[in-house]
Amino acid sequence: MLKLGSLAPELSIQTDCGRFSLTEQIGKKVVVFFFPRAGTSGCTKEAIQFSALTDAFLKENTTVIGISKDKPARLAKFRLKHNLTCLLGADHETDLCEQFGVWVKKSMYGKSFMGVHRSTYLIGFDRKIINIWPKVKVDGHAQDVLASVKAIRP
Repeated sequence: MLKLGSLAPELSIQTDCGRFSLTEQIGKKVVVFFFPRAGTSGCTKEAIQFSALTDAFLKENTTVIGISKDKPARLAKFRLKHNLTCLLGADHETDLCEQFGVWVKKSMYGKSFMGVHRSTYLIGFDRKIINIWPKVKVDGHAQDVLASVKAIRP
């Protein structure tokens, strides 16, 4: 996992609506929330909560993107079904998940597998990581991230 103050990897990813690049976000803060899988209960709740705060994040000159291992078509269905307004990035090859350190070994019901660890990163104007939430509990998380964003002044 990356550390506070580290330079964020060049984030260039296919979304369900086109392409997203961190270099195109110059002068903005960026919130990147990694989630395991579109359509699951926790991931749906998290994406809905971030989407509900889209206007507040925009007011703070902040772009929000959620990234999962899902393909763009699945993310597009996810967006439509839940009226999501945040960007949704498709890292189906897990390149970015690995660079951010969120592609990890997990276990469930005694079986081990690789998966996305729910984590959030706040990236500043200079591409440096300002805040990290490594063990996200979904309830209230988007509001906590927004509070952190509001506390940062250029």
